[in-house]
Amino acid sequence: MKTFHLWISIILSAIIFNSCGTLKAPTIIKNESIEGYKYVFITPTKELSSSVGVNGMTTTRSVNPSDIIAGELIKRGFIIIPELKSELNDKTLIINYGESGRRNNGFGYTIEVTLQFISASSNNMVCTCTAEGQGSTEADDIRQAIRRALSSLFQE
Repeated sequence: MKTFHLWISIILSAIIFNSCGTLKAPTIIKNESIEGYKYVFITPTKELSSSVGVNGMTTTRSVNPSDIIAGELIKRGFIIIPELKSELNDKTLIINYGESGRRNNGFGYTIEVTLQFISASSNNMVCTCTAEGQGSTEADDIRQAIRRALSSLFQE
């Protein structure tokens, strides 16, 4: 009987362990290199606020995806421009953000985001990167997903 309970505990632990916290690997689709680009125009996004309650206390967090994208790209040496300028188009990327999915993941869910990089001069797709995030709130999920997507893009 002890052996039976031990096996049940091991099986349940394995199921819980495998269903919690596992994020899909980020995916990158590159049609051309982003090496020659210096400037970035990020399509504006709206701020998202989300809350989490623990022991009767509520914490609210907010995120503006375009701010996270800008911060990550500034760290990597890109110059963020507030509007498109035709004289800079050859060296400018337009970046679009979108939430591209949600997936149940054990005791919570993940949010998947996709970033689209478009050449300002040709309007051709340069690349896309997609990643999931999972945190305490939706704002945390989005922040993590954006950072994972960009980190994987620049690791290649």
